[in-house]
Amino acid sequence: MEQRHIFHIVGGSSRSRAEQASFCFGLGHHCEVYSDAAEFLERIPEGGIVLIFDDHETDGALRLLHRLSEQGVWLPVVATSFDPSTPAIVAAMKAGALDYLQLPLEEQRFLATIDSIALQAEAMTEAQHKIIQARDRIASLSPREREVLDRLSDGCSNKTIAQELEISPRTVEVHRANMMDKLGADHSAQAVRLHIEASLDRLAG
Repeated sequence: MEQRHIFHIVGGSSRSRAEQASFCFGLGHHCEVYSDAAEFLERIPEGGIVLIFDDHETDGALRLLHRLSEQGVWLPVVATSFDPSTPAIVAAMKAGALDYLQLPLEEQRFLATIDSIALQAEAMTEAQHKIIQARDRIASLSPREREVLDRLSDGCSNKTIAQELEISPRTVEVHRANMMDKLGADHSAQAVRLHIEASLDRLAG
């Protein structure tokens, strides 16, 4: 049985939005329709797939992706247009769009896009979970423990960390042990990996 998705159809003419909604409903999915990106951004949904009309005059897809990025929100976004140009497609994909579909929607191409998005969304969700978990753990560190982690992630030895922080190597060892315990790390590589994951942008695009 095909998975049922929620599609957020944003922008374009009312007729175009209605046609896209009818198309998606016909495939067994649910749709929410928004007149423009501003209406969509008033209350950003927690899930679903966004179909944003890429108006050449307003750069609809780019503006929406930028606003979502500013708010630290990731949703699978697909740009749409009746006559997509190569520069528009490239710009949207670089900004984080997962695909760019020509209107009116064509079933085979649409289904292939949805299958691809489902895989990417699953990977992104897992990555987001790791980032949040890593940031939560690192937030529990004291300022000094965080300084030790930062330098450890730069490849510094205990001796070098001690010199840079102007503390004794023994004190570094104490801070490092406490830091590892709070992070739940069994060895340095795990601590460094958490540091890297916590530093990743919330948006994967």
